[in-house]
Amino acid sequence: MTKRFFKALATSAVLSVGIAGGATAAECIAPANPGGGWDFTCRQIGKILFDIGAVDKPVQVTNMPGAGGGLAYGNVVNERGSDEDLIVAASSATTTRLAQNAYAGMTADQVRFVGAIGADPGVIVVAADSDYQTLGDLVEAIKADPGSVAFAGGSAVGGFDHLKPLMILKEGGFTDITKVKYIGVDGGADAITQTVGGFTQAMTGDMSEVVSFLSNGDIRVIAVLTDERVPGFDDIPTAKEQGYDVVAVNWRGLYVPKDISDAKFDEWAGKLQQVADSPEWAQAMKDNGLAPFTKVGGDFQAYVDGLVADIATMSKELGVTQ
Repeated sequence: MTKRFFKALATSAVLSVGIAGGATAAECIAPANPGGGWDFTCRQIGKILFDIGAVDKPVQVTNMPGAGGGLAYGNVVNERGSDEDLIVAASSATTTRLAQNAYAGMTADQVRFVGAIGADPGVIVVAADSDYQTLGDLVEAIKADPGSVAFAGGSAVGGFDHLKPLMILKEGGFTDITKVKYIGVDGGADAITQTVGGFTQAMTGDMSEVVSFLSNGDIRVIAVLTDERVPGFDDIPTAKEQGYDVVAVNWRGLYVPKDISDAKFDEWAGKLQQVADSPEWAQAMKDNGLAPFTKVGGDFQAYVDGLVADIATMSKELGVTQ
């Protein structure tokens, strides 16, 4: 692990963009190459922390790709478990992989999840001419005949797109999730094409994947999986208001080493809240197609704990994990 870690550091892209008080500047690890979602999280949050004066020294951003986030996770757990100046970019993919034991036996309780301040909302989509007008129509059809509805999504079987409709169905009282038909394709656009073409009856994905199809009139979004309706898409009802208490978003946030002090954890949560409340972050979300999703500190940790437990249970039922 150590040899791989130093190799990752040697080839990493490091950018000074802003953080913590004290003699040592903080570091944000992006567990992927430059340009992706985790890299965006580190660079944008780090920059805004510095720009708004929440921290007084530049944040060092280190790209550490490998094992879908597993290399960075192992480094934090095994070598930097009490580093109070370290933050790490995370998303829904992080918790899904942890729930499915994709990080070589490491578990979600080996770090602390400090917060999320933006998200790509999950959606359930049907073709514009579909007979299914509401989420309830779709759920009831599956309960009556599980084979009558197939979902297309951009993740593999057992991935987060697959799990979104299963969470809804469980809330609706349907427990035999192995009977739900799901086709994993190469990205959200392909999933929509499958649905618009009538090969599947619904698509499960993220809001950013469907906006252009929605504006073209090809599809209808029958549910967004957020606490509240998404600004700019106020005519789309949430699953919650339709009676299915499910929030499933591709959140953008951070975790920190497990053994830092409670005071430092609370400090990081407070700084992340400052970023969430800033006009700079509001603009960053608008520029990058994110919706508000702010959970910090203990509230976010509780959310993650519940999400990991739910995904682990469903993954076992699906046979994705043992």
